[in-house]
Amino acid sequence: MLVSGDRLLQVAKEHHFAIPAFNAGSGQLFTATLEKAEELQAPFIMAIHPTELDFLRDSFVAQVIDAANHTDLPIALHLDHGASYEQVIHAIHLGFTSVMIDASLTDYEHNVALTKKVVEAAHATGVSVEAELGTIADTGNDVEGHLTDNVKYTDPETAKEFVEATGVDSLAIAIGTAHGLYPKDVKPKLKPEIAKAVAKVVDVPLVLHGASDNPDDKIAEAIAYGINKINISSDIKIAFAKDLRTVLNENDPDEIREPKVLFPSPMIATQKVVAQKIKLFGDVDRTKLYYQNEPVNEIPYNVKNFQVEHFSA
Repeated sequence: MLVSGDRLLQVAKEHHFAIPAFNAGSGQLFTATLEKAEELQAPFIMAIHPTELDFLRDSFVAQVIDAANHTDLPIALHLDHGASYEQVIHAIHLGFTSVMIDASLTDYEHNVALTKKVVEAAHATGVSVEAELGTIADTGNDVEGHLTDNVKYTDPETAKEFVEATGVDSLAIAIGTAHGLYPKDVKPKLKPEIAKAVAKVVDVPLVLHGASDNPDDKIAEAIAYGINKINISSDIKIAFAKDLRTVLNENDPDEIREPKVLFPSPMIATQKVVAQKIKLFGDVDRTKLYYQNEPVNEIPYNVKNFQVEHFSA
């Protein structure tokens, strides 16, 4: 079922786990992600960046909405890193149930003003809004950002002021992660404790961008400290691309040409990563939480008893 981003994240916040937001930038990636999530009964967010939407075209959104409405799995359709008011309004018209307005690279006053404007428009149509405070480094191709050494970590008190001023539904914070994959000579300087400090003063779900290519234990720690949405893009795309290269290299190009022959193996490789992230985020078998009225008494997600388990597709 297609739900708002806020509906997904409020339950995650209440029960101390994180919803994965997968930038599945093709039909094959989306299908692979959906099938594995259904198998694990794991709610997720289908995130589409504006540059991905330009490539996929608006008609692709209808495919995602149709698939979401033909499963019992709670799924939100999210515009990732909307750069302007116009981009956000276009996404709302297409049927997105969650939007992000990212003015984090502008001055604070402009970020507040633009985010507040987006919140007013989106809330009028039942769409939830994510914003960003601080800077997430960029090592990839899609999101403009800063070099890793220039990351501006999110200040908790500023975050509190920002949420109160804008009415935003969720907040992406900077703890030292970067979009894309890190260069071999760069090690991320993650500070998961920032999430803990922000969570103490902010009452909306917190979001972690740039989670690909980071240590599992640091991601688990961030979840334990209050992160409820985690964006994954590069990890699933790298898995797909590597396996596709293997398929192409190991077969006669004159004999293997059909998409139905080329893509199944890369899709399985993608599913292995999807499954591992779902497990890491504590998202397995969470769908039932969205269909019950009584609260669940459970042990909160705890980094101390976390163990990494890799799924086979």
